[in-house]
Amino acid sequence: MAIQPIRLFGDPVLRTPAEPVVDFDKELRKLVKDLTDTMMDAPGAGLAAPQIGVGLRVFTYYVDEQLGHLINPDLDLSDELDEEGEEGCLSFPGLAFPTPRAIRAVAKGVDMHGEPITLEGTDLMARCFQHETDHLDGVLFIDRMDAKQRKLAMKAVREAEWSGLSAPAVKLSPHATHGKAL
Repeated sequence: MAIQPIRLFGDPVLRTPAEPVVDFDKELRKLVKDLTDTMMDAPGAGLAAPQIGVGLRVFTYYVDEQLGHLINPDLDLSDELDEEGEEGCLSFPGLAFPTPRAIRAVAKGVDMHGEPITLEGTDLMARCFQHETDHLDGVLFIDRMDAKQRKLAMKAVREAEWSGLSAPAVKLSPHATHGKAL
């Protein structure tokens, strides 16, 4: 098991767009395992490589008993109305806020062996795909909130006991999105 420290809000890696994966090798398989182990230990519903300090387009997920990963994702959002729901993030421990997301999402990419994958999700799975793909683009869930909600979220971040810390290994308590942070 290779549990990695989760980077917290304020770490520049979380705002840096990740690079596409080009090498499908042993190192990539280790990264997927590290992401999976770290996500499951946290516990979380998803974890993107930048959250453990790796600038590659890889994320893992564990939603509704489905465990998996996606590399170099391309997201297709439904034209259905956005749904606002409580959303947390492992890089914002203990905090959750109403965040609008599409109800349905299709994520296309490849697995750790370079084989094509198409994943379809609704509700929490769709939210997870959107949240993790945002991480790969340097976008955080607070960026998706309206101005009033973002202001409240930033106040909570400033008041959080972890605020201002630099990437410690944090054992997180379950919260938001049905007991899981994304």
